[in-house]
Amino acid sequence: MQVSVESVGNLERRMTLRVPAERVENQIGGRLREIARTARIKGFRPGKVPAKVIEQRYGAQVRGEVVDELLQQGFDQAVRENELRLAGNPRIEPSAEAGEGELAYVATFEVVPDFGDIDVTTLQVVRTTAEVTEDDIDRMIENLRLQRRSWTIVNRPAQPGDAADVETWSVIGGERLPAEGAERGVTMIGSGAMFPEIENAIVGMSAGEDKTLTVDFPENWRVPQLAGRQAVVNVKVEAISEPVLPEVDAEFIRSFGVRSGEMPQFRVEIRNNLERELKGALMGRLRREVGEQLVAAYAHVDMPPRVVENEARAMLAQTVEQARRQGRQVEPPADAWRELLEPARKRVTVALLVGEIARRNELVLDPKRLNETLRLIASTYEEPQQVIDLYRNDRQLMAGLQNRVMEEQVIDWIAERAVHTDRPLSFQEAIAPQ
Repeated sequence: MQVSVESVGNLERRMTLRVPAERVENQIGGRLREIARTARIKGFRPGKVPAKVIEQRYGAQVRGEVVDELLQQGFDQAVRENELRLAGNPRIEPSAEAGEGELAYVATFEVVPDFGDIDVTTLQVVRTTAEVTEDDIDRMIENLRLQRRSWTIVNRPAQPGDAADVETWSVIGGERLPAEGAERGVTMIGSGAMFPEIENAIVGMSAGEDKTLTVDFPENWRVPQLAGRQAVVNVKVEAISEPVLPEVDAEFIRSFGVRSGEMPQFRVEIRNNLERELKGALMGRLRREVGEQLVAAYAHVDMPPRVVENEARAMLAQTVEQARRQGRQVEPPADAWRELLEPARKRVTVALLVGEIARRNELVLDPKRLNETLRLIASTYEEPQQVIDLYRNDRQLMAGLQNRVMEEQVIDWIAERAVHTDRPLSFQEAIAPQ
């Protein structure tokens, strides 16, 4: 196989691969003969299927496999020989410039930029620390009680924490919304499910009462007809219910998988879960902190444009999918990914720098840390061993986990060598979204 590599830009490379057609045909023929020995096709005895039938049935598939393997072998060898460090997957396409008796393909790809010396000891990193306290465990038990609460209708004015069955309708610019009737629903006072001014107005109202108020809705309000406009809102309370919290008894404890039903074991389980959540939150904060420092230190280095674009498109697709799962249909403009180019560039910068730091310092994946992370993930499921087996039998899942653990290793390695200071937070502060 003949291979040539040329630069077509600062970070873009073009590789031409030429394969003798005879070599391809020989390998295809060999594989088809192997298939013919064992192929079972209706109407023919095993091993007696005519070559023409084998060619018709398997020829296209085998040809594709042979060509892909030869190209991959040639590409990988050329990458090693030319000491290329790819920043993304190559795009391989047939070439129109194939000579007689050969197949030619062109691989276009981008390479990792030259970061120069990478001295992490000059970075200023703030490491967040926190721990789970008994008060955090008490707070979680109360949250679990709230999740299992029931509701009882009461004959008194509404107060924060109550659930109110309400009817609402609005008038805006002379137009009634809805045009007929009213919107009915249940809101828990203090939850923020309704516009705050409306929700606050319900406090003190009793079943059967109604109230009219003028509300100025913000520009970003979720109801398009009301966003940025003033409306007269009519609220009628149909019923008020107060929460009834369950007792923390053996039955309650067993409902969360603690078979003994005993409080000490329940608190141990809660602590383990909170510590697992805290560990993930602290790593997320450290990853963000180190990432910001790396981006700032190497802002002058150009990133591979196609890799950045692909990351921006992936971020947009993730946002759309998340909205879909939340029941919202989003149809972004075709070029909406362009608005995500800057955060995408930062992501690519961090990913490539982490890879370079690992390569230059010969950092390798720690099998112990990988197994610990896998067991940690599995422990959140009812059948941990099934989750472990799933990861070990799925190459894609395991590769994703390996990449995640390796990134965390490098982040820890950087933070340890950087100029770092510790910032203590409470558990609640540490897990709060940033």
